Amino acid sequence: MNTRKILNFSLIGLLLVMSCNDKAKQENQPAEPAMEAAPVPDAATSKNSLDWNGTYQGTLPCADCEGIATALTLNNDLTFKHQSKYLGKSDSIFVSTGSFKWNDKGSDIALTDTDGTVKQFKVGENQLFMLDQEGNRITGDLAEKYILKKDQVEITEKYWKLVELNGQPVTTGKGNREAYLILKSENNRAHGNGSCNMFNGNYELMEGNRIKFSKMASTLMACQDMETERNFMNVLETADNYNLTETTLVLNKARMAPLARFEVVYLY
Repeated sequence: MNTRKILNFSLIGLLLVMSCNDKAKQENQPAEPAMEAAPVPDAATSKNSLDWNGTYQGTLPCADCEGIATALTLNNDLTFKHQSKYLGKSDSIFVSTGSFKWNDKGSDIALTDTDGTVKQFKVGENQLFMLDQEGNRITGDLAEKYILKKDQVEITEKYWKLVELNGQPVTTGKGNREAYLILKSENNRAHGNGSCNMFNGNYELMEGNRIKFSKMASTLMACQDMETERNFMNVLETADNYNLTETTLVLNKARMAPLARFEVVYLY
């Protein structure tokens, strides 16, 4: 074998060895970690994107009365309170409570009260659409009547029941009436009951949650307990500001302790 052939075989062998070494190095190298897909955000639903808790009101159609005045309160803990009154038929208010759950899409709720009755609603922005027994939107000429609107945080057009005076709870004594206050938007009229006599007058709302009441005119009945009424009327003459939530109203004088606290009553 001549020298040229020996050199050629040596070169070929060297190339084969280098190729095998490179392959072995590649196999021994740790695999690069796979890129993780970015998490896909949850789609916006009524359940996770709307401020759905609160009280919704409306008048539902009724077969044998003028309508069913309805107030439905949804709580964050998935419990509810349902109140209804059959207009033109009875002044009684029927109350049921229970729990509700969302459907998988986060768009509808099913309410189950203590007797097992189930009602379904589609949840929209500041409104509830009552559904039929199959869970479908009610259509037809009366469709708009099956919508409940969310109650807004407003001081007017509400029945404010007096529950506390000067830090003391208010109870309705024998022969007395429930004390309450209603502020009407029209003509800034205020009226109510002091626990014995009906009263009425005017009020003025100003910036910074300030309020001013006129002197109230009232009937002249005498009741067994007149102290609540005297203190109530004194609060209306003294109060100059208020605090308000969806369900409570507090009348104050400057930065002193609260003078009176009220709770909203629906379907009055």
